[in-house]
Amino acid sequence: MRLSDSTTSSKITSPPGKSASNSFPSYPQSDRHQFSKIAPPATDWSGKPNPPNSEQNSPPPDPEEQGFGPVLKNPNFLALWSGQVFSQLADKVYLVLMIALIATRFEDSNQTISGWVSAITIAFTIPAVLFGSLAGAFADRWQKKSLLVFTNILRGILVLTLPLLLWISEGWQFAALPLGFCLMLAVTFLVSTLTQFFAPAEQAAIPLIVDRRHLLAANSLYTTTMMASVIVGFAVGEPVLKLADSLLGQTGTESIGKELVVGGSYCIAGLLLMLLKIRENNNSQAESAHVFEDIRDGLRYLKENHRVRAAMCQLIVLFCVFAALAVLAVRVAQVMPALRADQFGFLLAAAGVGMGVGAAILGHFGAAFSHRRLSAFGSVGMAVSLGGMALFTEQLWPSLCLIAMLGFFASMVGVPMQTAIQAETPEDMRGKVFGLQNNAINIALSLPLAIASVAETFLGLQVVFFLLAAIVIAGNGISWYISGTKP
Repeated sequence: MRLSDSTTSSKITSPPGKSASNSFPSYPQSDRHQFSKIAPPATDWSGKPNPPNSEQNSPPPDPEEQGFGPVLKNPNFLALWSGQVFSQLADKVYLVLMIALIATRFEDSNQTISGWVSAITIAFTIPAVLFGSLAGAFADRWQKKSLLVFTNILRGILVLTLPLLLWISEGWQFAALPLGFCLMLAVTFLVSTLTQFFAPAEQAAIPLIVDRRHLLAANSLYTTTMMASVIVGFAVGEPVLKLADSLLGQTGTESIGKELVVGGSYCIAGLLLMLLKIRENNNSQAESAHVFEDIRDGLRYLKENHRVRAAMCQLIVLFCVFAALAVLAVRVAQVMPALRADQFGFLLAAAGVGMGVGAAILGHFGAAFSHRRLSAFGSVGMAVSLGGMALFTEQLWPSLCLIAMLGFFASMVGVPMQTAIQAETPEDMRGKVFGLQNNAINIALSLPLAIASVAETFLGLQVVFFLLAAIVIAGNGISWYISGTKP
């Protein structure tokens, strides 16, 4: 089902004294009576009924249509979701690939690898900060399917050219650095730039191919995949790349298996996304591309729509916590007698299991609860889990259970908040809003990676986990305050 074009006529800004949620088209009394017979009003993320609009004018779902069934029967969503799996895993394994190439080609025995890795991380982060919002504005003006396909194909080609670039540049220097490493920085910058265009187009495409009543189930799969890719990518990336190199090594081929895995994953994602069929409003594409005005429109929309702003606040806190967990898991495994430091993947995998269970429950039963209450319940559960982890950092099974609980309750926050943003945002604003969201989340992912290990060194694991619990509670409190504040 395609969302009605009536949403695109919604005003970006609301009249003074009214919230952005009041800018829905009005209906005669007879139409409202007829609408109430067709479909009961959906509730917004704060638990209040939404004003009736044409997006909600659809038959009520049969009991057998609840949960993941209708979403998984939707061929367009399956194409988008399968493309997301390959693309986001490739994004996370890409950094593991860069570290492996540095270790085998550029690191000397008398120097640390940290400087090389920091340069790669900076090259990967700069486009997220510079182009996240800009890419979101273009996502509203360009065909989303074209963006989804070409950004993946181009990223795959860039990664697959790495072995050739490193071979050609071997022995050359540029600005006192190996030329091959400089080329790796350039490729990383380009790959990350293309990623900024892919992410908002992907998020904006979901409401165009999924009925509004199935958005929660669709976002259960989408958000869980997005967060699990952070965990699974870092946990399995190194052994998968080693296996690929060893398999190709048996055929006498030079070790290019790592590049084939990552580049091939991007290309597979692009091919899968070719199956996608999106019917979207193209009116905005005929307008002149005042991109910076579009970014201002997105910021203005967030300022006017308190529910979207509150949901985005909680998503930022959520990703901060999990980025910190990815760093702290290494230290937890190191101090735990039952594990070695390189076995931290077991801890992160437990969070993935918890997310999967939480997403399954939300997909089937989450529609019975308001988004706001689900997020509050999830935030309290996350805080309790983090506090428990501070008390059992040296015990394996309690830690695994608590990390699984953390993943479970995190899905209670991430899925409803992402659904709320999609449901509240009109079609012609989604790219702008999701571009700003990805910009903020990328920063939220980057800062804890740099701060968490330093904080653990000076404060200790227990204090850091308690601080994370306090941040989760504070984030939920700020979100409730914002959502209850009329602009």
